[in-house]
Amino acid sequence: MSTDTPPHGRADPEAALDRLVELGAVAEDEDGSLSTTPAFESDRRVYRNTYDYMGDDGVADTVADLFGVEKEAALDLLERGEVTSEDVVAYLAIQSFADESLETAEHAMMAELLVRLGPDTPVPADVEEVDDDSYRAFLDDNPHAVLTVWKHDCDPCEAMKGDVAAILELVPDGVAVAGVDGENVPEFRAAFDVDAAPAVLCFRDGTLDAVATGRKRPGELGALFADVYDAPA
Repeated sequence: MSTDTPPHGRADPEAALDRLVELGAVAEDEDGSLSTTPAFESDRRVYRNTYDYMGDDGVADTVADLFGVEKEAALDLLERGEVTSEDVVAYLAIQSFADESLETAEHAMMAELLVRLGPDTPVPADVEEVDDDSYRAFLDDNPHAVLTVWKHDCDPCEAMKGDVAAILELVPDGVAVAGVDGENVPEFRAAFDVDAAPAVLCFRDGTLDAVATGRKRPGELGALFADVYDAPA
């Protein structure tokens, strides 16, 4: 990536992206795709949770403080969409994540990039991911299956991910496991009336047999799997 700095005081996007990668806020996959890291998203989630409840008035106060403008001017920027709460969240989150002073133009460009970028998927790395185009084929190929539902910015999901290895060990032999990004599978959600994450759907002989929602401990899911699939607990 180039690190040339353009004229007129605007930071170079490629240089800002390089800096985000260096800081560990963004990762580049082997295929060149970019996504934010779980560590950065943890910081962003804290600020997003705060500003989700503030409304424009609270966001305008922050904009005024950050950029040295009058509150009325900040409100006008928000109304015109020139600044959004997501901009403010990204700006504050990368400032916190970097834990060092950032040059103003670079900081603003980094925030702009982070608004566009997000984590690649909420589905844990150890779980095969399916979507609206592939879940039916997965179920056709695996009549006994456990499908898990995950979501970004979901504290119970993040907590349950820490138990994924233990949960997978409790899945009986012959039962396949996959996961979906709950926000990107409207057909799946409608088909099985799923409106919560995390969720665990147990299919037996191709039919949905049981659903557990909310964070579940390995022992709870082990008991559920034993009941659905007639396996030892």
